[in-house]
Amino acid sequence: MKVLVLGSGGREHALAWKYAKSKRIAGLYIAPGNGGTAGLGTNLPDVDPANPEAVLAAFRNYRVDQVFVGPEGPLAMGVVNLLKEQGVPVLGPPREAALLESSKAFSKKFMLRHGIPTPAAREFTELRAFEEYLENAPHRLVIKKSGLAAGKGVLESQDKGELLDFGREILKSDALLAEEYLTGYEISLFALTDGRDWALLPLCADFKKAGEGDEGLNTGGMGAICPVPLVAPGVMETIVQRIVEPTFKGMEKEGLSYQGVLYFGLMICPEGPYLLEYNTRFGDPECQVLLPQIESDFGDLTEAILNRNLASFPIEYSHYSALGVVIAAPGYPGEYEKGLPLEPLPVCPEEKLLIFHSSTTLDSQGRILTGGGRCFTVVGLGQNIFKASSLAYEAAPKVRFPGAWFRKDIGKKFFME
Repeated sequence: MKVLVLGSGGREHALAWKYAKSKRIAGLYIAPGNGGTAGLGTNLPDVDPANPEAVLAAFRNYRVDQVFVGPEGPLAMGVVNLLKEQGVPVLGPPREAALLESSKAFSKKFMLRHGIPTPAAREFTELRAFEEYLENAPHRLVIKKSGLAAGKGVLESQDKGELLDFGREILKSDALLAEEYLTGYEISLFALTDGRDWALLPLCADFKKAGEGDEGLNTGGMGAICPVPLVAPGVMETIVQRIVEPTFKGMEKEGLSYQGVLYFGLMICPEGPYLLEYNTRFGDPECQVLLPQIESDFGDLTEAILNRNLASFPIEYSHYSALGVVIAAPGYPGEYEKGLPLEPLPVCPEEKLLIFHSSTTLDSQGRILTGGGRCFTVVGLGQNIFKASSLAYEAAPKVRFPGAWFRKDIGKKFFME
């Protein structure tokens, strides 16, 4: 089996790592890839994953058997539409189903149509209407950019001036949602789907804020844990009955079913779970802590999805817990410098520690340089979340480049419950 993974982040490094462990793999290509994926397969740096024609050409040139779309951008650009038209086996939704992620306005209406518990929200496309709404808003709000925003298009605040400034910027190019603020804790639930059946993966939690104690600006994610402790079986039953099952029934009814991954962004409140958002692909950095939990051959698993045999595929899971810490560039999530030289990475014993490249490049001499804001994810694997945390935080300071920084409290709020 030859596989093409689209993307260049930590999620795609984790996918490439998982595919590379499969006994089925005869060729592995990553477009465009990063400094870490280069050691697992063949990077295709000249292939733009958001260009459907370029992806199709790569599929044909390298005689690939399946394509796995990692990031959201290519999905919104309709890469899957063209690939499916040409009969290419591909994991990911077409543009129409990707609207569940790429348009928060669309997804909110979908949730309401199918009776899925979700925070109350209003959509705005004009500044004046938004200003009038804010003048009378009595409580804390969450403002969300309707379109894709790489995890940064959200602001929670009760400062009306701050909310207005944030909304004004969004409305220059997009619609926004003004959403009810809920009190509780967030968890990430991922499902695999073959377009007919679905299977839930272990619960994750990611940490989106830049600052410790979940303070500061939103980021694409500064760390993650899997599985999540303290989620009672009764809560999971409610999530499945009120959120997961109505979602897949609604997708089937509206012709939005696909083969790939669906993410449920959940808020667990005292009165029950609410659905905040969908993503139509794996998250980053959740993917980096989730894939090590899957013991099944990943090539076999993805083939079962593409052949619509997921219901009869027994997914096997690890007994480990995983905790991932993102190593970021100085200045992130604001302005940051790229091209920072990396010192040699610490040695990773396979059973205990993984280091995924989230944004790195190789220079002409093969040296690894930083290529973005979130540069690495260090993942510790242990018999429980405490041991996983200890391993990750022992290694995180050893990932060195000028100004490297990371949150020191990933997972801590769950330890203290």
